[in-house]
Amino acid sequence: MLKGGILMQRRLTLIYWKSDQFWLGKLQEYPEIMTQGETLEELEENVRDTYHLMVTDDVPEGYQTKGIAI
Repeated sequence: MLKGGILMQRRLTLIYWKSDQFWLGKLQEYPEIMTQGETLEELEENVRDTYHLMVTDDVPEGYQTKGIAI
């Protein structure tokens, strides 16, 4: 996140485990953010990338919301 032109870092909790092939993980604070990596380092990088995509996706002012059935 940018605040006054400075990248702000947040400390979040990564919940992770090893499957047969990959490291899997999700953020405790944002359980909808889940990803994988071939190494633990790759998992951490992928979680960071996914988090930044989710929270920095710009929504223009004057946006609207609507509930829909899925």
